[in-house]
Amino acid sequence: MAELNEGEKAPNFTGKDQNGKNISLSDFSGKDVILYFYPKDDTPGCTAEACSFRDNYQSLLNKGFEVIGVSADDEASHKKFIAKYNLPFSLISDVNKEIVEAYGVWVEKNMYGKKYMGIARKTFIIDKNGVITKIISKVDTQNSSQQIIDALK
Repeated sequence: MAELNEGEKAPNFTGKDQNGKNISLSDFSGKDVILYFYPKDDTPGCTAEACSFRDNYQSLLNKGFEVIGVSADDEASHKKFIAKYNLPFSLISDVNKEIVEAYGVWVEKNMYGKKYMGIARKTFIIDKNGVITKIISKVDTQNSSQQIIDALK
């Protein structure tokens, strides 16, 4: 899939959350959504990012946002990750990589000279009408929620 740009309609998706419940982007019609993609549950950067959203969750809700995280981990992994860090938002399991493909975040990565496919850490801010208003490609995992607030000023 071609890379998505700000101002474009966000691809709709349906995936299962940590409880096996289907969640679709269209479920949030009329709300602003922070859709963040991350590589793996319970790893240092991903945990810092999730905890930043957790710590500022109420403030984001007060600003009218819903937070949804997506990775290729399965529902059981998400459930454990949520319980361990007391995360108040849904994590979608994308084991078939349909959502990450649609959003262009399933990419070739390179670590220590070894190439492999993985999820690029990226955040999409989607408005009430389903339009991407902001894409954050260089996510500051320690301050991911503040980064969003600053980006919207």
